[in-house]
Amino acid sequence: MIPLIGYTDRLSGRPGDTIEFKVSSCLAAPYHARLVRIICADPNPAGPGLIEAPVDSDINRAYPSRRQPFYPGSYASVAVADLFHSVDSFTLVANIWPTLPGGGVPQGIISCRNPANGNGVDFYLDGDGGCGVSMATSDGRNATVDSGQPLNARHWYRVWASFDRRSATLSVGHVALHNRRDTTCRRVEITPATAAALAQVERVVIAARNGDGDDAAKHAVHSHFNGKIEAPAILNQCLDETQMEWHGERAPPSDAATVLAHWDFSRGISSTRIEDTGPGKHHGELVNLPARAMTGSNWDGREMCWRHAPAQYGAIHFHDDDIYDFGWQTDFRFTIPDDFPSGVYAVRLQCADDDDNHGDAIPFFVCPPKGKRSAKLCVLVSTFTYTVYGNHARPDFTPAWLARMAAWQAYPWNPAQHREYGLSTYNTHGDHSGICHASHRRPLLTLRPGYLTFCEGADSDSGLRHFQADSHLLAWLEQNDIAYDIITDQELHDDGVAAIAGYQAVTTGTHPEYHTARTLDALHAYRAQGGHFIYLGGNGFYWRVALHPEPGVGGAIEIRRAEGGIRAWAAEPGEYYQAFDGAYGGLWRRNNRAPQQLAGVGFSAQGTFLGSYYRRHPETFTNQEIAWIFEGIDEEIIGDFGLSGGGAAGFELDRVDTHLGSPHDLHLLASSENHADTFVLVPEEHLTHLTTLPGAPPADLIRADMVYQVNAHGGRLFATGSITFCGSLLHNGGDNNVSRLLLNVVAAFTR
Repeated sequence: MIPLIGYTDRLSGRPGDTIEFKVSSCLAAPYHARLVRIICADPNPAGPGLIEAPVDSDINRAYPSRRQPFYPGSYASVAVADLFHSVDSFTLVANIWPTLPGGGVPQGIISCRNPANGNGVDFYLDGDGGCGVSMATSDGRNATVDSGQPLNARHWYRVWASFDRRSATLSVGHVALHNRRDTTCRRVEITPATAAALAQVERVVIAARNGDGDDAAKHAVHSHFNGKIEAPAILNQCLDETQMEWHGERAPPSDAATVLAHWDFSRGISSTRIEDTGPGKHHGELVNLPARAMTGSNWDGREMCWRHAPAQYGAIHFHDDDIYDFGWQTDFRFTIPDDFPSGVYAVRLQCADDDDNHGDAIPFFVCPPKGKRSAKLCVLVSTFTYTVYGNHARPDFTPAWLARMAAWQAYPWNPAQHREYGLSTYNTHGDHSGICHASHRRPLLTLRPGYLTFCEGADSDSGLRHFQADSHLLAWLEQNDIAYDIITDQELHDDGVAAIAGYQAVTTGTHPEYHTARTLDALHAYRAQGGHFIYLGGNGFYWRVALHPEPGVGGAIEIRRAEGGIRAWAAEPGEYYQAFDGAYGGLWRRNNRAPQQLAGVGFSAQGTFLGSYYRRHPETFTNQEIAWIFEGIDEEIIGDFGLSGGGAAGFELDRVDTHLGSPHDLHLLASSENHADTFVLVPEEHLTHLTTLPGAPPADLIRADMVYQVNAHGGRLFATGSITFCGSLLHNGGDNNVSRLLLNVVAAFTR
């Protein structure tokens, strides 16, 4: 475990808002907290280094250390105080699509046990991947029976466990829904036998098992299921294998048995609630956000949108490593004072007992009061992108990186070595399905001052992305005494264009990749109102995401990696529509909202973390309408230097494409060239191995375009089309042509 670490309940706030800090310390001595303002989060000694300013606050004091546990794994929990009263015989039944059967680890399907004494029944996949059931007998023993036949991964089965009081037999079995000959059932006689112990059961757990002893708390749940579960039901009659043959239904017909409970997962798909259609209405709650809007056993491919055929999307995909909210208790709170300046802040934690003196730093973002502006320039902070990438365990991480981290006194922890804190949507679950939910309600190692994304390349290469790379822009603004306010994606989503209206210019950071429909609407509206927009990144406005609609599930973001795009994993067929809002997921380009429509340029190519340079177009030397952008710059080559990959045009590149929405009155200022042979065209631009969608050779499409435009409303646009552009701003102490160029743009846009 990391000895001292924490998180906040929210990433941003305005004066008057309270931010809660939740800390876990494995150390014996108290830890100390101190508030700082973050100016630069890059520990590279070749650059400005970490720059922070202390801030006086009442929270700057010591707090007692305590270790706070967390419990990954998703499941459903149902309170059922009266469900089993007067039950004599019963059947537990569900349709399942296991993804990791076997492996020596049991996986709960339906657990009806009393945590206080262990009485009740557990229905599960055993360690060999077959069905098993365990039931407490009337003399205090546990009777068990298993099917003896393992299930195949990624196949649909109807599975059941039943008890017949008259014959005193406990049975378990399965039938493959797409191969009826694959049926098995095994029975065991248990004496003495009674179902009376079930009357004491107060909670049913689906997709995990209730524990024993002092197990009423959440942490008692264990043996989590991996895969999809559909239509779990409890019947007050014993059914055998001949009665499991109902076709085209997700639950037994009403005349097959009396249904005590039947949870229909096709209802309330956008919620964390599961609905019981049985007579007792024993509704339940989902824990740790398993994936909904999943295709069920009866999905026939005729509908791709779950809203159009919800009955075919009655499955939930559970994982033993799902995590949403760690649920830690609050150690201290910070209420943002009324006169607190907008900016990026962090609370640094340190403990004298930490021999390595690592500590932690938990960032948060302070926006101005709602409806007020303290500067002409607004910096839009990409907190949705930060969260979606949160705890990305890179596959190319090696222990050799630790040497550079130590030499630079960088942030010492990496998700590749600490996967227990939950991974990012750029990773996969243990069953190799894609992680489609992200949350900041847990420690995000990647969101720390001094965190290094890459530790390769030249010694002068900072290897930064996201929060740390964006701090190059903040440090440059501070160095040049340019006042700015902070607005994050969350305020833009919540308040719409009102969050940024009134600013003369809005600038992005290096990588504003993930957006909701509301944030895109707000930016388009800002431009339509004549606002000046600066896009300083690459691969921006690329993926569509959704926020969970329930107020109690704050900070949860959903991504479906549908057809096309540079993808760390691919969504399953039929699972391209988001559960949170029912919208088609994937690329904004597939939703007819390509980045070119907003920023003039859009994602075209990607390579290793290397930067090249731009070459100015001849018009920039002669056309007075745009020559001012390069005032004080005589060079034709722009940005052949920098802390990010060694050049201003690198890693991920955006280009002009009028077919995708680049305005026809756009001025092409400069284009990059001479990229390494590791750069490739993005998949959505390919038609075959020989042809591209634009019709040009792939090599011609591997470039970043720098553009300028004035729209019909007087709103100006400046875009760089490169992730590494801001990494060149601080080269040579800020005395360089990239810095000069951006100074010209910001001065004109805020004049």
